[in-house]
Amino acid sequence: MAKKKILFECQHCGLTTPKWMGKCTNCGSWDSFVELSEHQQEVVKQTKSNTSSSTKAVSINDIKEEEVFRFSSEDIELDTVLGGGIVPGSLTLIGGSPGVGKSTLLLKVGGDIASTGKKVLYVTGEESSGQIKLRANRLKANQDTLYLLSEIRLEQVIVELEHREYDFLIIDSIQTMYSENITSAPGSVTQVRQITFELMRIAKEREIAIFIIGHITKEGSIAGPRVLEHMVDTVLYFEGDSSQELRILRGFKNRFGPTSEIGVFEMRSDGLISATDVASRFFNRNSQQAGSALTVIMEGSRPIILEVQALVSESHTPNSKRQATGFDNNRLNMLLALLERKLEIPLSGYDVFINITGGIKITETSADLAILAAIISSFRDRVISKETIFIGEVSLVGDVREVYAMDVRLKEAKMQNINKAVVSKKPLEKPAIKTFIVDEVTKLLEWY
Repeated sequence: MAKKKILFECQHCGLTTPKWMGKCTNCGSWDSFVELSEHQQEVVKQTKSNTSSSTKAVSINDIKEEEVFRFSSEDIELDTVLGGGIVPGSLTLIGGSPGVGKSTLLLKVGGDIASTGKKVLYVTGEESSGQIKLRANRLKANQDTLYLLSEIRLEQVIVELEHREYDFLIIDSIQTMYSENITSAPGSVTQVRQITFELMRIAKEREIAIFIIGHITKEGSIAGPRVLEHMVDTVLYFEGDSSQELRILRGFKNRFGPTSEIGVFEMRSDGLISATDVASRFFNRNSQQAGSALTVIMEGSRPIILEVQALVSESHTPNSKRQATGFDNNRLNMLLALLERKLEIPLSGYDVFINITGGIKITETSADLAILAAIISSFRDRVISKETIFIGEVSLVGDVREVYAMDVRLKEAKMQNINKAVVSKKPLEKPAIKTFIVDEVTKLLEWY
């Protein structure tokens, strides 16, 4: 009698091993391995064999370039993040914290697309059709070609796709879907892998654009296996607190366009809509208080003026606190050490808190100069004029280095009626804004 083969699978990344392990060697998660049944092992083998290709290699010069066609989602911000519109046959994953507006946005987009004559299918496994209808009334998304299907079985969704030809499919959410051919629970690695593969096959064969909603974990990543993000064509994440009006949609993967663009949305009573006048949403010009400075960052090709807020207060504990919201905490510690070394500002006995308004997370270094200016302003209790912006990267040796797209940043500042700029290098084009060149941190106090 043949010995039964035992196989364990990590529920976070999908790694399979013949022995149980306490810690996954691939993703580092603890106690995540579950023993697979014989049927589940066959499903894993079939999925891997189906995804492998047996075609022969072809010279790249003999391959014809495929032209990517797009159709508009009828939402300016979403089209911007996707690189110009929705690609037929694409598989897109959108994630975000509960209540951030994933279902609201896609239902509204589905209604807008249906208003153009395209057939849209909204599949929900978390809410009833009546609940979706109430939301559609609020969003004014009631269209004859928008169809609702309250179902969690993948086979029934496929039957509906065969019954009627659709142009756009929304799955809400991937963690609630399950296949009757697999015995594991919905949301497991085996279920998510097989369902995502089937959806990918349907999207490519039938040229249907499919959007998948995915829950996220407390760490901020998509719940379930990482293989889900690898299989889809586009991965989008919602950023922002559900208690705030502004929400940011950021692309982390896009096979059909850039991943550097962001979309800014505003939550209103009639749903999540594209935010108008984005430039003035992230800073308050009327408030003149110490500890506040303005800077300009680039999100893709879009310049955004942000307000950097700093609070420096005397510490009453042996270990001073250094906390940053929307800014890298390690870089903040470096900038504070630089202030103590180069400018001889005694911050060791003070707590320092940094906040970036609007819920945006700064990932570039052009805001270093604004961070220093805000800290000095709070420490000395002196107000910085909201007619001035600070743009520059600060190095470990105290140099202030130039950043890219300086001309674009200064043009955006001028459009917001800002008339002064503290920069690291003179721009190539003569700006319509008065610039002050600061190439060393020690010169910052001279200007200040």
